[in-house]
Amino acid sequence: MSFDGIMTHQVVAELNQLLQNGRINKIQQPYEQELVIVIRSQGKNHKLLLSAHPSYARLQLTQLPYVNPEQPSTFCMIMRKYLEGAILTQIEQVQNDRIVNFHFRTRDELGDQLQLILTIELMGRHSNIILINQATNKILECIKHVGMSQNTYRTLLPGADYITPPQSDLQINPFTAHDEQVFAILNQVTELTPRYLQQHIQGLGHDSVEELINRVEAASHKLPAWKQFFQDLQQPQPTLITEGNKQFFTPIDYVSFQGERQYFDTYSELLDAYYADKAEKDRVHQQMGAIMHKLLQEKKKNEAKIPKLEQSLRDADQAEQWRRDGELLTTFLYQVPRGATEVTLPNYYENDEPITIKLNPAHSPNVNAQKYFQKYQKLKKGVRVVKEQLHQAQQEVAYLDSLISQLEIATPLDVEAIREELTTQGYLKDKRKNKRKTQKSKPARYLSSDGTVILVGKNNLQNDQLTLKTANKNHYWLHAKNIPGSHVIIESDHPSDETLTEAAELAAYFSKYQHSANVPVDYIQVKHIRKPNGAKPGFVVYEGQKTLYVTPTKEKIEQLKA
Repeated sequence: MSFDGIMTHQVVAELNQLLQNGRINKIQQPYEQELVIVIRSQGKNHKLLLSAHPSYARLQLTQLPYVNPEQPSTFCMIMRKYLEGAILTQIEQVQNDRIVNFHFRTRDELGDQLQLILTIELMGRHSNIILINQATNKILECIKHVGMSQNTYRTLLPGADYITPPQSDLQINPFTAHDEQVFAILNQVTELTPRYLQQHIQGLGHDSVEELINRVEAASHKLPAWKQFFQDLQQPQPTLITEGNKQFFTPIDYVSFQGERQYFDTYSELLDAYYADKAEKDRVHQQMGAIMHKLLQEKKKNEAKIPKLEQSLRDADQAEQWRRDGELLTTFLYQVPRGATEVTLPNYYENDEPITIKLNPAHSPNVNAQKYFQKYQKLKKGVRVVKEQLHQAQQEVAYLDSLISQLEIATPLDVEAIREELTTQGYLKDKRKNKRKTQKSKPARYLSSDGTVILVGKNNLQNDQLTLKTANKNHYWLHAKNIPGSHVIIESDHPSDETLTEAAELAAYFSKYQHSANVPVDYIQVKHIRKPNGAKPGFVVYEGQKTLYVTPTKEKIEQLKA
């Protein structure tokens, strides 16, 4: 479902109940188009997320963790300057549009009272977050600057007058419209269509309009069915509907949708559940998209080397033939005519069977023989080098594959740890101006059903540290079989079968086969793990392992979080 006017109305009502008269404690901008405001209200800290993302624009309270960048943006600094310590007096939706105004009361540098409005416009790629001085209607700052060349109707720049987006005079607000207005709209056409209703009713997204049409058309009287929908909204029922691979969130249970239902206590919990994976993967892509491209290019380059090196080894297998031909030419030198392109000689290695040897007519018989010996020596010396190069290329492909897999399943919190590894391995340059030592990331911690601690490495540096230095030698190590994935450690000498299964599910979930069924997972005690000399980070070898087959699910992994 899109974040339409109906959903906005419901969320605003929820936020007003929880946040009104709250004080701003902290402001963060973890991502380019998103603002997180911590508001102290009713004895609790609430984390308000305002997103102007083109695909995931929304407002909600969130429980998801966010990483604060080392250097705050200009927008974030200005928000802190004006809003830290401010009191939230009111949250209002503009009609039934996707525009919400947060009214704040604060004081300026001179101590005079200042009224500010923080406006969020939820309009797809035109979404924006704008701070306005209420007294002057001047824009103080906005998260996206829009000049006259981009929008001739209004300018969104600091110092400009704030102009609301254009409104249609034909549309009515369904929450405040009179029955006569609604009755006229519902009955002046023979068939209600989504396009028709959206032209006359403000703030209806595709899902809401389909639900309304379904209810109205199924009823004997249209107006009562219409009014019942809006009465139902007064008893919120945040619903997540899953149909196949698609998910929809709705403010109440929409009967027009098929699929499994999951109900939540609040809209913010619903939105966290819906957007957690979608938005997080998009954030990872935004932060690491260029790096992913670079890794794919490196992998492609190394994969292209492997067939050539294998061909070189196959050529080297023919080295003995070059030595044989050189010796035959040397032995029967007097029988080799000058200027010939080939000569047939008895092969005393094969019971004097005749063998034809090619010659370069520009060289003497003796030089031709020496050329064969030179080729033989070159191939013999090159075998060791080629084998090393082939091994390096294969290891590089495997390592790059593990990095790519980590990026595919990474959350925004994992990005810095992966960036740290890529910098250490020389794939990235450390561009930080202030190269102060940052705290190294730590493995994720989980608890099995019987309370046993399970640790999960989230990148290859963590994997090495966890397996080779931190883990007790008698504890158990798990890893998805023959595929890139996380190292998992059970902190127990004798884990229960249930703990082993849950740890295996973690190993499968944090691997390339996260969404597969019956994933094979090896397990063995740490003392049987070793790292070959010169091996890439995260690469280990082991023998004597046992294998479990598990099907990981996100719900199960969430339950195991410590």
